Amino acid sequence: MASINVGDTIPSGTFTYIAYTPELDDHSACGLPTKMNTDEWKGKKVVLVAVPGAFTPTCHANHLPPYLQKIDEFKAKGADVVAVVAANDAFVMSGWARFLGLKEKMVALSDPNAKWSTEMGLSQDLSALDFGTRTKRYAIIIDDLKVTYIGVEPAREVSVSGADAVLAAL
Repeated sequence: MASINVGDTIPSGTFTYIAYTPELDDHSACGLPTKMNTDEWKGKKVVLVAVPGAFTPTCHANHLPPYLQKIDEFKAKGADVVAVVAANDAFVMSGWARFLGLKEKMVALSDPNAKWSTEMGLSQDLSALDFGTRTKRYAIIIDDLKVTYIGVEPAREVSVSGADAVLAAL
């Protein structure tokens, strides 16, 4: 398990997600998961925030909402893509995105079994909580597939991976 650092090129990885469509506003619709590869970020500036779990207290109440509230600031500072990633499946991530109202503003990605995060040394074993392997709480700014900022939380709080810290680093 390598550790990713500023200046490193991100490893190639594949996420699953359910792209927002207006049909998903009908909460009985589920959508169809599709794949997205990190190669699609070539030539783009990406803000990727990782959370241990959708609908979990800190992630749901403190970590992701400020990103959505400040989405225009992220875009104004050059972010082409703002995404949230967790080890939850694509249906859970889509449900969480719909609940929070992400729509086309942010992309909710599933990192199945935290495979991509593990490759970068950014996963954690939460089996003691019956969660299995999850992503750590982190945020990365990726510019043309290179890491220009990384903030990994040392504990449960939101500081270096929070919206304000990432905005300051953009």
